[in-house]
Formats: sequence, C-alpha cells, structure tokens
Amino acid sequence: MGQLAILGDLVDLARSVPSESTQQAVGYPSLFLLVVFGSLVPVVPTGAVVSSAAVVAIHQTAPPLSLLVVFGVASLAAFTGDVMLYWLGRRGVASKNGSRWLERIHDHAAPERLDQAQARLEDHGVAVLVLSRLLPAGRIPVMLACLLARWPLRRFARGAGPAALAWAVTYQLIGILGGSLFPEPWEGVAAAVILTVVISTAPALWRRRRRTARDSRSEATG
Repeated sequence: MGQLAILGDLVDLARSVPSESTQQAVGYPSLFLLVVFGSLVPVVPTGAVVSSAAVVAIHQTAPPLSLLVVFGVASLAAFTGDVMLYWLGRRGVASKNGSRWLERIHDHAAPERLDQAQARLEDHGVAVLVLSRLLPAGRIPVMLACLLARWPLRRFARGAGPAALAWAVTYQLIGILGGSLFPEPWEGVAAAVILTVVISTAPALWRRRRRTARDSRSEATG
C-alpha cells in the first residue's frame, strides 16, 4: 500500500507541472535522495521514480541534456545507495552480534533466491551483480550472497557501478517509451508507472503461480 501511495503522488506531482527551472532545482536532488533512500530501504519504487523523471525530461526544452542529467543522477544515486547498504551489511557481518541492516537485508531475501544467488555468484562472479539489478527482487539476494562470501567493498563496487548504469538506462527507456505515447507529462508518468509496476510484479506473480501449481500436484500425487 505504501508503494501505491508513492506512485500516486508521482502522478499528482506530474499533473501540477511546475516551471522548468523549478523542476530542475527540486527534481534532480529529489531524484537522487529518493533513489538512495529506496536502495537502502526497499519501500520507495525507485524504478518508477527514474521512469517518471525521464518522462518529465523529454517534455523540457532540451530533452537530450535533461535525459543525460537524469541518467547521471539516477545511476550515481543507485551506486551510492548500493555501496552504502553493502558497507552497512559488512559491518553486521564483522560484528559479533550482527546488525539491524544485515537482518533487514536477510529478511528481504527468500531462502531459495539466496541459494540461487550464491550458486550464480560462484559461477559468474561480479557479472551477476549487473543482472541482479535488472531482475525484480534480484538485488538483495545477490548482495546478501556477496556479504556471506565476505567480498571486500572494493570488489562489490566494481560490479555495482555497471549494474547501476544498466539499471538507470533500463528504467529511463521505460520512461521515454511511456512519455512518448502521450502529449501531457502526467499521462506519460502514469503510463511509465504502470509499465514499471507490471515489469516489477509479473515475475513474482509467475513464480507464485508455478509454486502453487507445483504444490497442488504434490498434494494430488501424495
């Protein structure tokens, strides 16, 4: 419910359409802070935030420059948030009693997803970080796998950088697609938000459906 409320606020904000100078002065710092916060606490739908910012950017007087700034701010914020969360997680691993940040990371990683992440990390190393940023709910299990493998922060950052760039490009393209379909910014934001929600929730719903079907077959054969 909290994420849906935030998504609604994004659409309402786009409908108000402040001046372009106000959008830039308020929008870019807000984009950075929201993405960093969403990376640390997975409540803010950061993908939808970036897509919405891209929609607003393509309706400004210099879209290429605005889109470039959105890309730079979003990717830097994603990288910053990931590195901060990993650093906090490493403090939990190193401490005797753990930490609330490590517990929070662990709580957001399903056991089966963590097992898959650990296996892929052993086989492919840093490259797994890039893919994990693009997969819905894939970032946290891979980050936890890196923590359990006791990767140093520098090694994690080498993968987190390209991952943040790929993530920012992906959700910016979603925003460009949604924004190009409608003349009004708020309509483009609404379309981009819907696309983002579908992309982020569809895999989880598919996995749940498969798990339910598998459990039903097991009960039938048992």
